[in-house]
Amino acid sequence: MFDSKLSRRTWLSAVPALALGGKLAAQEYQIRGADIKLGIASYSFRKFSRTQAIQMAKELGTPFLNVKDFHLKLDASPEEIDAAKKEFADAGITLVGCGNVSFQKDDEADIRAKFEYAKRAGFPLIVCAPTAETLPKLEKYVKEYNIKIAVHNHGPEDKHFPTPQSVLKAVKGMDPRCGLCMDIGHTSRTGADIVESIREAGPRLLDMHTKDLADPMGKDSQVAVGDGKLPIPRIFEQLIKMKYSGCVNLEYEIHDDAPMPGMIKSFAYMRGVLAGLQVRA
Repeated sequence: MFDSKLSRRTWLSAVPALALGGKLAAQEYQIRGADIKLGIASYSFRKFSRTQAIQMAKELGTPFLNVKDFHLKLDASPEEIDAAKKEFADAGITLVGCGNVSFQKDDEADIRAKFEYAKRAGFPLIVCAPTAETLPKLEKYVKEYNIKIAVHNHGPEDKHFPTPQSVLKAVKGMDPRCGLCMDIGHTSRTGADIVESIREAGPRLLDMHTKDLADPMGKDSQVAVGDGKLPIPRIFEQLIKMKYSGCVNLEYEIHDDAPMPGMIKSFAYMRGVLAGLQVRA
């Protein structure tokens, strides 16, 4: 087992930080039956256009993108969605989901419209924020559209789903395509054990938002991944142990006018961790 206290420098020594042309290496790791994909939550690029966000993702070296509505509006016309879909495809971007999408409104027409949006765009998964009342209604749309939903936990301020455990309790017994998008920063702030929460989620863990905190309980203490206190190596060890095959999407919420330096550092650290685990496989 790796020591979660190892320094960033130690992890980075496991793999070159940059590939040819100054681009970061591809972000998919097959280790002991796991197929872990390092991607991006496009909320990280919220101050930038879709074209700029695509270019930034390419510079980070990952094709995997979870699209926030800054980069494809939920009320976009079919023609606008088709044009955006072509723009992503032409750039080699793999759309792994959309969201976070709010389902706070108890309105079946609103729910259907958002599933139609996801279907048109080709999103296989909706990261979502429902209420206790709307979540059960989403299941029939999951079945009808064959689109997964991953309920995002939002920490102590979330009156509906603050913890992974609150999500798991709510989706228990639902279609297996209804699961959890674990935000590890928000999970930490509730006092829940992140690694144990991943183990508890098992196959219900459909997506992840990753970040790091200098203070595990501090909402405003986000730093580049590897510079904080969250147990990133142990998180990846657990994902490998349970043969996780989803995305680990970096959600970089700080320095919104200039996110790239911190995102580059974050990807380099995570890539180093996974390269080290791959060597040990």
